[in-house]
Amino acid sequence: MTTSARNPLVVPVYIPSLILMFGNGMLIPILPLYAKSFGVSYGVIGVVLAAEGVGRLVGALPAGGLLGRIGQRSSMVLGVSCVAVSTFMLFWARDISEIIFYRFAAGIGGSLWNIACHAYLADATAVFHRGRALSTFGGFHRIGSFAGPAAGGALGLSYTLETPFLVFAALAAVVVFIAIFAFGTGSSRVTPTVGPLRLTRTLGIFKSHFRELATAGTGQLFAQTIRAGRPVVIPLYAADAIGLDVQAIGWIITVSALVDMSLFYPAGHIMDRYGRKFAMVPCFLIQAIAMAAIPYTHSFTGLLLATSLMGLGNGIGAGTMMTLGADLAPGDSMGEFLGAWRLVGETGHMGAPLVVGGIADLLGLSPATFAIAGFGLLAAGTFAFLVPETLKDRPAPDVSTRGSLKE
Repeated sequence: MTTSARNPLVVPVYIPSLILMFGNGMLIPILPLYAKSFGVSYGVIGVVLAAEGVGRLVGALPAGGLLGRIGQRSSMVLGVSCVAVSTFMLFWARDISEIIFYRFAAGIGGSLWNIACHAYLADATAVFHRGRALSTFGGFHRIGSFAGPAAGGALGLSYTLETPFLVFAALAAVVVFIAIFAFGTGSSRVTPTVGPLRLTRTLGIFKSHFRELATAGTGQLFAQTIRAGRPVVIPLYAADAIGLDVQAIGWIITVSALVDMSLFYPAGHIMDRYGRKFAMVPCFLIQAIAMAAIPYTHSFTGLLLATSLMGLGNGIGAGTMMTLGADLAPGDSMGEFLGAWRLVGETGHMGAPLVVGGIADLLGLSPATFAIAGFGLLAAGTFAFLVPETLKDRPAPDVSTRGSLKE
């Protein structure tokens, strides 16, 4: 297994991911308000926001199998092409069902892209550099998310709510070309297998790794639920409870993302030096506290403080779920395992908007926010007491390898 210093293609994985997350970040303050403009309920808005997660969920296992058949570069190109086309089509949507379908398709494409990148980084880095490599990958996601919401809010205010869809589609098209030309050869170390054998291996992952998926996977499900709840709760609470406009909402999300992205290097260092749990448990405990504080805010400043604390918690856990999944993945079936791992995580990603929308319709936004905070507490507790530490036999610092990973 090589370190990232010996593999120059690690950095090109980061750059297109940053571009995609910038585009995706533009949609955070836009999508809830765009769906609301069709005159639908909170529950339907929740379905719109969950559609991408459903696509990721449905696409997780097939993506893991497809990765083993066509390789990492082809999977990246196919996945991001799907994101580009489906996002472009949002501009032309004329009813809520179209929006749901296009977001679902984007989720399938995003699942294939993410699993291919995850497998590449897990394969390209040594275990004691893995935390930093994957937290850097998560950090680049956060850098993209930092500027995205403010840009999306400004575009939505200055032009129309549909304008960010066109910009994101153009950015995704750029990533298609980067993936084609930056990952020319050697970007996949997977040996292709025929369909029936690949399906058997995929299904066998659930049997042979049931314990890991039942414990660590449950923790990840709770973790992704609170993470996916953030972009649902914040715009709706800001608009409906406080009365903020789309640009103000974009700035709140952007500042939270700024705090978030500033911590990806410390997160990786903590994981590689002290252990994965030292980053995971504080991450979700802090997020739970911050989420529970949102209903007590009544102004731009108050909400900004709560979301900034949330960004602090999430930043401490940059790359934790990817690192944990890579630690647990078997070398001979990495694509299949990561597909199963993503399947569990995407269940939480999909479920959060449905939880928020359903509870908000019945009881109001504040109870929905408390429910999402509860998932953060469950995540912290699961990782603290039920999941073993996956960084074993921590080595003494070696000056010959110090600085070998370019962050």
